Amino acid sequence: MTTTATQLDFTPTFRDHTQLPESDGTFVFAERAVGKNFQEHPQSLILTDSIGPVLQQLHPDGQYAIGQDCGIYWRETEPPEKGAEAPDWFYVPGVPPKLNGKIRRSYVLSREVTIPMVALEFASGDGEEERDTTPLSVSAQGETIKPGNFWVYEQIIKIPYYGIYEVKNRKLEFYHLQGTYYEKLQPNERGHYLINPLGVEIGLWQGSYLNQNQLWLRWWDIQGNLLLIGDERALLEQQRAEQERQRAQQQQQRAQQQQQQAQQQQQRAEQAEQKAARLAEKLRAMGIDPDAEEIG
Repeated sequence: MTTTATQLDFTPTFRDHTQLPESDGTFVFAERAVGKNFQEHPQSLILTDSIGPVLQQLHPDGQYAIGQDCGIYWRETEPPEKGAEAPDWFYVPGVPPKLNGKIRRSYVLSREVTIPMVALEFASGDGEEERDTTPLSVSAQGETIKPGNFWVYEQIIKIPYYGIYEVKNRKLEFYHLQGTYYEKLQPNERGHYLINPLGVEIGLWQGSYLNQNQLWLRWWDIQGNLLLIGDERALLEQQRAEQERQRAQQQQQRAQQQQQQAQQQQQRAEQAEQKAARLAEKLRAMGIDPDAEEIG
């Protein structure tokens, strides 16, 4: 006989983020090293880099935090990492990026007022671990049965948006918490998933990043425009500056042409006036007054 999670105590006093293992290999290496891939770290970076301007607009006071493969502690255990999940990427609105002047090393739910809004997992395999709905329970022998990632995100942390990207299978699926259960979302006509509170879509993009050309998980705005990373934004600004320089040069050339045309017109007018003056002189030499009105 097992004891279900609803009969367990989830609210003991937690240590703070400076006293718990972080993503330096303490628990991430021990729990998840098998199957980790070289894309995982760059994948987190491209997501964080590209959504930065959106989050700055949403949080002009800078009150938000992004976790990259670091622990969300939801239960007190020994060792501590047994009571944590470490999404590959997650976003928390309305919280300071630092606590007591120190960069966050982990996210301790019992010491926070806000739960993460989005959590993403980059599955190296077929996503079985990331879809594991095994509940936390205690066996008849008193041993705690480790819960599945999916169950913890859905039933305990209650993260509103949860995405699983199967890197090898080039497959993305997304879930939205409806009530007490995740509902699997359907992609839109662009193959993206809308995260309405952020005003963005998430989907897959083929391209090169950090010398790796492959399929990446990326953000778009709700009009379907790709949210650019810093290098892309810099290149775009450079192109815009070059276009602006070319437009300014073209305007200058047009102004010079207009000035030259005006000068040419003035020269033609002066030449016509001179020609008329010479003709008048010839007429006067012939005894004809050029200024006299013709008598009909």
